Amino acid sequence: MPYRSTQILPQGTAIDQTPIDVVILPHDQRHIRRKLLHMQHDDVVMVDLREPVQLSHGDLLWTESGETIEVVAAEELLYEVTPKGPLHLVELAWHLGNRHLPAQIEETRILILRDHVIRDMLNGLGATVREVSEPFHPVRGAYHGSGHGHHHHGHD
Repeated sequence: MPYRSTQILPQGTAIDQTPIDVVILPHDQRHIRRKLLHMQHDDVVMVDLREPVQLSHGDLLWTESGETIEVVAAEELLYEVTPKGPLHLVELAWHLGNRHLPAQIEETRILILRDHVIRDMLNGLGATVREVSEPFHPVRGAYHGSGHGHHHHGHD
């Protein structure tokens, strides 16, 4: 019988227990409401939430049996886009947003999923583009609601 989780504890929640396992998920599998997830050690957990949430690296799935399972952001094949300066970063972010591409925008770089056509466009715009493999945390779009998306219910 799989574990069942009906609530999420956000990253940093102080609890006195070690997670029993982890689920490793890429960015596009961390937006869920009801889904069977496979844990690292071959067990499964049924996530069954009232509303869809965006899981973040370090969140905990609270199981009905009182245990926790940690959410880990999977490493993904990405491009690291480095601009010439702050204004160039804004210009590059605009071009990516205009194409509705998921992007992780930071102060000195942008991370995007690998796509050779987009890489060529960015190179043409004067950006430095290199291949990296790391967890991906794209900005959520305005039409997906704001904030973290957690809906909490107290646990005992």
